[in-house]
This record gives sequence, C-alpha cells and structure tokens, in this order.
Amino acid sequence: MSIGDSMQQRTEQFRQRYGSVREQIGRVIVGHDDVVHGVLTCLFVGGHCLLEGVPGLGKTLLVRTLAKTLDLDFSRIQFTPDLMPADVLGTNMVLETPDGKRTFEFQKGPIFTQICLADEINRATPKTQSALLETMQEGTITVAGQSRVLKKPFFVMATQNPIEQEGTYPLPEAQLDRFMFKLTVGYSGREEMATIIDRTTRGVTIEPEKVMDGEEIIQWQQLVREVILADHVRDYIVRLTLATHPEGPFAVDVTNQYLRWGASPRAAQTITLAAKVRALLEGRYNVSFEDVRRVFLPAMRHRVILNFEAQAEEMDTDQVLLDILEKLPEKADDAPVMAAAVE
Repeated sequence: MSIGDSMQQRTEQFRQRYGSVREQIGRVIVGHDDVVHGVLTCLFVGGHCLLEGVPGLGKTLLVRTLAKTLDLDFSRIQFTPDLMPADVLGTNMVLETPDGKRTFEFQKGPIFTQICLADEINRATPKTQSALLETMQEGTITVAGQSRVLKKPFFVMATQNPIEQEGTYPLPEAQLDRFMFKLTVGYSGREEMATIIDRTTRGVTIEPEKVMDGEEIIQWQQLVREVILADHVRDYIVRLTLATHPEGPFAVDVTNQYLRWGASPRAAQTITLAAKVRALLEGRYNVSFEDVRRVFLPAMRHRVILNFEAQAEEMDTDQVLLDILEKLPEKADDAPVMAAAVE
C-alpha cells in the first residue's frame, strides 16, 4: 500500500469514527450542528472549549452527552462566587494514622478527570478562575510545590451566560486565550423545538452509547497533526492573525478603527489544527483556504478586544472579524511558492 493510499484509508476511518460520535450525540441533542462540530473539533485536536449562551439551550446537556459517548472520566464543577482554588484543584489534608501520628495526604479535587465541565465559569472569582491556567495549558497541577500530571486526554468544557451580569466576573484574557474555540449557542428553530418537546416530555430517556475511548482519541489527535499544510495556506493563516493587530503591516481599515488588541500566536495554532480537522472531514489530507475560513470565527472571537469606539457604536466582535476575513486576500503578492504535493 502506497503512502497516499494509507493516508486516504486513515482519513476515511477518521470520518467514520467521527460520524459514530456525532450520531450518538444526535440521539440526545437536537440541532446545533455547528456547535456540536466545534466541540468535536476541540476534542480531536486536544483543545478546550467555551460555550456561551442564555440558560436552557442545552450547553450543559451537550457536554454531559459527549462525556457519556466517550469512555473517559467525567466531573462537573458548578462555579460560584464562594468557590476556592482548593475546591477545584484539591489540597493537602492532615490525617491521623492508626498509631497516632499525623501526616499530610493530598486529596484530589474534581479537576483530576479527563472531561471537566466548568459550569457557569464566569461566576467564580478571578482567583479561582486563574487556578485553571496551568491545568489548561500544561495538563499539570501544582499544589504546595508539587506538580501532578493529569491523565490524557484532558479537556475543559466551560459554559457561561452572556446576559446575566450580576454576580459574575469577566474571564481573564490569559484564560480566554487558552480556550481553543468560543462557540455561541443560539436558539432552536421551529422544527427543532418540536422535536425537543417530543423527546423530553414523553417520559422516555435516551442514553447515548460509548463509542470511543481515550487511547483512540489520542490516535486521531496524532493523525490531525499529520495533515499537510502548504506554505501558501500557512501564510494566509499568519496574515489573518496579524491582520487583527491594530496599525500592524496587515491590518485592514476595520482593524485600526475598532480593535484595541489583536490575537496571539496561539490563535494561528488553533486555526491551523481546526482547519486540519475540517480537511479530514472533507476527505482530504491537505488544508484548503476554505477550511481556514470556516474555523476563523470560533478560533478568533475571544482573542481580540474591541476599543471604545467599537463599544460606543455597539459593534459586534464577529462583525469586525468577518470584515477582516472579507478584506484580506487569500494570496499575497509575496506569498511563498506552493510546496510540491506528496506522492
């Protein structure tokens, strides 16, 4: 079997297994196809996901359903203003041994899992929110000077309500940047609403089947990283990221007018990996411009900061980003020559 045939076979296997997970989620979650796809993209890349939407749209249910579909450890943390870092990470406890001696023993917190649902994450204080920074970036937890490694794969799926601001705390920019995607969960349509009513009011409980384990997920994460990224597509990703920097060499008019801060290199990494997942789902082993464009919004909307003028004119972050996407050409005059295709 040639290298090309092997790649195509693995790509087809990934599409089938992805479809199996999507099918089980669809037994419980009605609609929200883009949101489900975004969550699964984070899963197969190894990134964390932030779901934003008003209460009652199924954000928490989606994460719980995903956990049931995967043979992974799962825990839920309900974030509240009185939640402390030790409540999340764990702490050293003084225990008395049978012979009367006292020893310190570390009691693990709920973050020691593989899928962690951080429900209403913006209700915790910045001190507690910052406790997740090391965990989300490094996959480790340091308590009392001792580091502990979390079991892989590890995902944080967080939810937040964008409307109710009383008793909430904005997420620090450093933490927002550690979320791979920020997905906006919207309202269901007419037919979807009817299906939801039928499924939830007849006394019938639908449970998804476990179809994938952690070892297989890690295998697909490796496949994603092997997808080919041509030089001219990589350059497009770089220029898209730099186009969010006000007064930068690739900034467009809307950038200079409405943005205060642009995206970090982590945004370019996110776009690249997410576009590779989309390429595999399209049956290709190379990333296209369209793959990049389709993942640009969820990868970027939480990484740029609007300035005062944008807030005064009630500009939406997505509007600004879509304008950047429209104005920036896919190919630059000085773009690298396309690399030769792999035989």
